[in-house]
Amino acid sequence: MIRFLHPFDPHLVRLLVFDLDGTLIDSRLDLIHSVNAMLRHFGRPELDGDVIASYVGDGAPTLVRRALADTDDEALLQGAMEYFLAYYRVHKLDHTTVYEGIPEVLAALANGTCRADTPVRQRLPRQMAVLSNKPVNPSRQIVQALGLGDFFVSVYGGNSFTTKKPDPLGVRTILQEVGVAADEALIIGDSSVDVLTGRNAGLWTCGVTYGFAPHTLEAVAPDVVVETPRELGELLR
Repeated sequence: MIRFLHPFDPHLVRLLVFDLDGTLIDSRLDLIHSVNAMLRHFGRPELDGDVIASYVGDGAPTLVRRALADTDDEALLQGAMEYFLAYYRVHKLDHTTVYEGIPEVLAALANGTCRADTPVRQRLPRQMAVLSNKPVNPSRQIVQALGLGDFFVSVYGGNSFTTKKPDPLGVRTILQEVGVAADEALIIGDSSVDVLTGRNAGLWTCGVTYGFAPHTLEAVAPDVVVETPRELGELLR
């Protein structure tokens, strides 16, 4: 069920900024396997998959640090980061898939598909971008490999800028590139990181509960919540 917590008109949104992991793609297993491979390599016990999934969202360095129990051993962290990224680079598409319904939603948005009673001035296709805290190269490679690349004007990752989400720099860069005002844009993600990013940049915010961290949306509430990709399509149709 679509739940508006702070009402706004989705039909006036001209730019959609999507999170990647837990929003467009289910990369859970490949991230879990990569983290546990890193832990095995450094003689650490493996972690439960749900625990690892709860660590996702703030970028690879934070994911690795959390998996290593917030160690302050910088040499260990550096080595672990390098191993994790190298392993993930090879295995990032072993199990990762696009969430069911997402391709259809993106295609409808790209084509300006809408209800018959929608005013003509609102029947324009939205511009869409991806802003992830995952490193940019695997982010772009995954988007392309899963057939989503043509939908987005840009795909940015956690190392594309000097700061990561929830800092607003990435979103503000996208707004400037496409020439859209902040109050005409919506950020869509599965965690409080995305909601905070939207707030910090002045965007409307949409939380999806089918991703990795729906519990965080209770602490930092978005403007609207959807439970499935189909509902996301209905919201923006």
